[in-house]
Amino acid sequence: MLPNDFKDLFVLELDNLHKEISALDEAKLWTISGEVKNSPGNLCLHLLGNLNYFIGALIGKNGYVRKRDEEFTTKDIPKEKLLEDITATKTMVSDVFSKMNTEALQNDFPFEPLGKRSTEFMLSYFLGHFMYHLGQINYYRRLV
Repeated sequence: MLPNDFKDLFVLELDNLHKEISALDEAKLWTISGEVKNSPGNLCLHLLGNLNYFIGALIGKNGYVRKRDEEFTTKDIPKEKLLEDITATKTMVSDVFSKMNTEALQNDFPFEPLGKRSTEFMLSYFLGHFMYHLGQINYYRRLV
């Protein structure tokens, strides 16, 4: 794949996240139920934290500092703020991939959660991770 292909896919999924969060009642955004321990709001924060760290900070070197624990403990952020953060993340992703050349995808990724892997491999992994949690948000929204 090319950097532009990754940009298009991440932007598409961020747009889907925007639609899912927009479709939720503000009251249900932070609600958990039964065995479901992560609210849609917290999953949104987690997805944005993931992209801002792995793409923004590690690839784009934009200085983002991740506070992963807060992605799951912060509550009651207004829906409008989450939507603004999704839009800002989409802009960041577009900027990073617009500056990336094809050869950079073959470089070793600067963090090794799965061992030594290429940037292209890890971006594919992050896309799958994003879509997994987006599916959880979608399923939650339809259940409630």
